Amino acid sequence: MLAAQRKARILEEVGQKGAVRISEIADALKVSEVTIRRDVEALAAQGLVNKVHGGVTANSLSSTVEPPFATNSMREQNAKNAIAAEALKLVKPGMAVALMGGSSVYALAQKLREVPHLTIVTNSVPISDLYAQEQRGDQTVVLTGGFRTPTDSLVGKITSEVFSRFNLDLVFMGTFGMHGDFGFSSPNLMEAETNRDVIQRAAQFVVLADHTKWGGRGFTSFASLEDADVVITTDGISPQALKTLRSRVKDVRVASL
Repeated sequence: MLAAQRKARILEEVGQKGAVRISEIADALKVSEVTIRRDVEALAAQGLVNKVHGGVTANSLSSTVEPPFATNSMREQNAKNAIAAEALKLVKPGMAVALMGGSSVYALAQKLREVPHLTIVTNSVPISDLYAQEQRGDQTVVLTGGFRTPTDSLVGKITSEVFSRFNLDLVFMGTFGMHGDFGFSSPNLMEAETNRDVIQRAAQFVVLADHTKWGGRGFTSFASLEDADVVITTDGISPQALKTLRSRVKDVRVASL
């Protein structure tokens, strides 16, 4: 198991339980406790968790910190693939589509390589690299400039300026958290500001957020639930959360795992 996969598993366990012992994680992953301690120390140095004697706990300040793309992309992979398959149904050949940063949107980008005659505008370095590997003549990919975030997204005034030049059919956007009162949020202030600007450029604003995002709150909100035209989540979401979403979002789609 790669280090990024181990770290993703640690973050999932801590996120679900609030605290977990080093020995439990080591047994579950069939690696040494020394290896897990090293992973925990790396996550703690990034502000993602708190290291305590014999274990690891959630960081109460983590609303301002987002895991790097390499780690985040390993989390909830089945959920992200299911959401991507559902989101693919919204895209038609010839559309102009914005793909924002983050691992959920990256999963969709992988599937969109098969859709002909697309124009894609993205602020995601990994997505741009993905399309550079398999270029096809009937797709146009525009990578914005901007300041690079830990999730390898480009944000800021330069990014917003590039997006302002386009009229987009769809914008696909992930979110750090999805909350009834705080809407969709990000731990990064500049990213949130960029997201707000991009939403204004698209005919439809689509949020890709698996069930684990419900109840989460990043440092700053970039849209309310009502702002979304479509939310695609997964069937692990609670009935009450789904009821709230459907009462406030025009189109809620639940992907099956």
